Amino acid sequence: MHNLVEVFINRFADWQTAIWQHLQISLAALLLAILIAVPLSIILVNYRRLASWMLQLTGIVQTIPSLAILGLLIPFIGIGTLPAIVTLVVYGLFPIVQNTITAFWELDPQLEEAATAFGMTRWEKLRKYQLALAMPVMMSGIRTAAVMIIGTATLAALIGAGGLGSLILLGIDRNDSALILIGAISSAFLAVVISLILGGLTKRRPKTLLLSFLTTAILVVASFAQPYFLPMGNNKLIIAGKLGAEPDILIHLYKELIEQDSHLQVEVKPNFGKTSFLYEALKAGSIDIYPEFSGTITASLLTNPPQLANDQEAVYEAARDGIYQQDKLIYLKPMAYQNTYAIAVKEAYAMEHGLETISDLKKVEATARTGFSLEFNDRPDGKKGLESLYGLNLNIQTMEPALRYQALELDKLDIIEVYSTDSQIIKYGLKLLQDDKHLFPPYQGAPLLREETLKQHPELEGILNKLHNKITATEMATMNYQVDVEGKSAKEVAHDFLLRQGLLK
Repeated sequence: MHNLVEVFINRFADWQTAIWQHLQISLAALLLAILIAVPLSIILVNYRRLASWMLQLTGIVQTIPSLAILGLLIPFIGIGTLPAIVTLVVYGLFPIVQNTITAFWELDPQLEEAATAFGMTRWEKLRKYQLALAMPVMMSGIRTAAVMIIGTATLAALIGAGGLGSLILLGIDRNDSALILIGAISSAFLAVVISLILGGLTKRRPKTLLLSFLTTAILVVASFAQPYFLPMGNNKLIIAGKLGAEPDILIHLYKELIEQDSHLQVEVKPNFGKTSFLYEALKAGSIDIYPEFSGTITASLLTNPPQLANDQEAVYEAARDGIYQQDKLIYLKPMAYQNTYAIAVKEAYAMEHGLETISDLKKVEATARTGFSLEFNDRPDGKKGLESLYGLNLNIQTMEPALRYQALELDKLDIIEVYSTDSQIIKYGLKLLQDDKHLFPPYQGAPLLREETLKQHPELEGILNKLHNKITATEMATMNYQVDVEGKSAKEVAHDFLLRQGLLK
């Protein structure tokens, strides 16, 4: 409990930002869902067959995993807030449509007959009695949709839309239960509060509800429009990072150097998402810079991956030249350390089975329990390479990267893949098996940005290249440990490193 309060106090500013983003996205999605579902349902009330089909369609769509919808939307509308809102709207339609149609179908038919006898038009019926009588059931559907939307909105963090999911993902990545609880409890609390507010509005007149709807809509639109009225112009850059402490440290290094040596303002977006999300966001112009690794470019981002020996310089040059030819992206000079993949086991397990190299895993492939991330499991320099180059047929479970360490510590797994600079290697005292057949290519980190960004701000090349050949593997692992284990902020760790290197004025 003490740790939870301490983490909350230390992360209060991050929590404020996250809960505001979560509320903003959720309310926008809920309002749009109401705006679409209620008029559509009222129109369909008199067309029972068509209404039944609509109910089935919205019900089927709701069974599609939200993460799948997010992934499907990326090629069409990019990354960030918009696809998150669209996905949440889709999820919010069904309960509103279902309850609205049901509410109107269950109205007393005698009232319909009496209204018709008095010569009321369809609009007059709707305005004078139908909406008022149907409202309690309709509001019940809206309350259900609100709770579903707020809960599902935690996934928005996976595509850079922020929200309370960013705290949850950060907690999972760092094996920090306090962060996970803060995000989860806040999301649940927000859902309860919104549900209670909607419940209190249920007994209000339709005119009051409409006024509340319009007021909320104006406030939400204003919140989204506000950034566009800020005098930032072309002097603002958005630098994003993948999930984890290391990308967070790197983007803060970039930020401090850029703001010191130029007139540019930098907004950092840590824990923005996985590789594909950042890559697509960069090409679409949603972000301006992110740190990427040479091996990731050659193995995953290039449409035609080059056949290379695992030579550090050759891989970097292939990544630099290939990504420019393919996407007109500029890959600046790399840092010194290698953050390559490695296969890790506990020291005791290695001693028990005589494991020194990856080839030695042949001894235990029939019995060993292996945990890989989804990305590694699908990479040619991951599981596929272990099968083709080493001839290994391991019993593999896929999971989020941070969960692998937890499972290994609890003796639920025997073998995991890691990054060679992971702080958990130090924390858990793991043994890295020698890549004796040289499966894993070099992974040197460097800034990746669009050509047009560099043309607009040519000073960025000289500024960011100050980190060229800086940061050793030991230094990076130590900095990761300071963030992941000691609880220091990435901003603080990055600042201290720049001071030690004499890169700050």
